[in-house]
Parts: sequence; structure tokens; C-alpha cells
Amino acid sequence: PQHRVTFSEGFWMGRYPVTQAQWRMVAGFDSVNRELDSDPAGFKGDQRPVEKVSWEDAQEFCHRLSNKFPQEFKLPGEAQWEYACRAGTTTPFHFGETIDATLANYWAQDRKSEDETYPGVYGQGSYGEFREQTTDIGIFPANRFGLHDMHGNVREWCEDTWHDSYNGVPNDGTAWIGNDAKYRLLRGGSWFDTPGFCRSAYRYVISREYRDDIIGFRVCCVAPKALSL
Repeated sequence: PQHRVTFSEGFWMGRYPVTQAQWRMVAGFDSVNRELDSDPAGFKGDQRPVEKVSWEDAQEFCHRLSNKFPQEFKLPGEAQWEYACRAGTTTPFHFGETIDATLANYWAQDRKSEDETYPGVYGQGSYGEFREQTTDIGIFPANRFGLHDMHGNVREWCEDTWHDSYNGVPNDGTAWIGNDAKYRLLRGGSWFDTPGFCRSAYRYVISREYRDDIIGFRVCCVAPKALSL
């Protein structure tokens, strides 16, 4: 169900998904809870999103950043992620009612899987190029908040544990951490997803240990008191 969220504190969201160059740098910082592969991505490129990282890998990245810098870095909560993606809009995409392949990296062709076909268009949208891999961050238009790649390229880990609905969700924008810690949330769609799966509201669930070349993440942090939003 739809629900209203009033954030208890301001936050900063990464403008882009974490890149492979950024990942490599932080992988060189002192470890906190686990070791990190310095070059896990399947599609190589310094300015491409890092992928093939688990939720636990992303947590380690955030812990290392928090140890290195004065801010506390973490994965965005689901409410934070959707708020940042929408950037004040209520349409399926922050671009509007539809999307096309000049605006984001996704599967802009019909995709057949067993007996089902997933359409490569949404609403009055048009077909376009299926790039079959990630692309450099920031080459597609940003939303009104200046954030890039919120639709497509890589699905992004959120802090929350998985819940089937929003019944009982915190209304202050904090991550919803439940009893079952095995499954975590992903948002945003990927290069491998057709447009319906890239909508602002679409939610994924997967094991926190899962790695794939369609999964990356971005970080957020609470604004310091002296620089509050």
C-alpha cells in the first residue's frame, strides 16, 4: 500500500552508482569485517558501475568509508532510495510516464522467457537499443535532484530486509530491519531488465550473499550537523 514518509533527518545520496575505480580504491583500505575482491566486475571499465558484489560486500565498503571519513556511510533505506529516484515526481519514471533507450540503459526490446514475453516498451514508449552490458555512469540525463542511472544499468542494494508489503513500515524514512536477515532489497532495474522492472516503485528481493553482473549499489550518508540539508 502507498504510505506517507516524513524523513527524520536529511541525507545525501551518491550521484552515481559506485564505480569500479571507487571500489578498487576502497578495497585497498583496511578491512573491517571481511576481505574484498578489488576487481569483481564482469564488464570492465573504471567509470562503469562495480557489479558482482553481494549485500555483505556493499556493507563492508560502507564500513571502510565510515572509518576513513567523518561521515557515516551506509546503503540507502528503501524509502530514501525511492524518494531520491522520484525527485518529486509521481510518474512511473522520473522522466515521466514512459522511458526510452536514449534516457537509460535497459532491455529496450521484447524479451522471451519460456512461455512469457516481457515487453521492451512501457506505455507509449518506443523500442530501442539493447546494449547487453553496463555503461559508464553519468552518460544519461540526471533527475531533478541531479542523480544519474536511477533507472537501469545496475540494480542497487538497499539496507532493508525484505517484507512482502509496507504494512508496519517505519514512517520516518529509516530502513526497515526485520527478523529474517537472509533476504534484502534491490531497486532500480538493470541493463538486463525490460522497462516495467525499472520503474521507481518496482522492488526486488534476493539473498544477501548473491552476486551478479546486474547488481551494484550506491551509498548515502546522513548530512553532518554543520551542513544539514
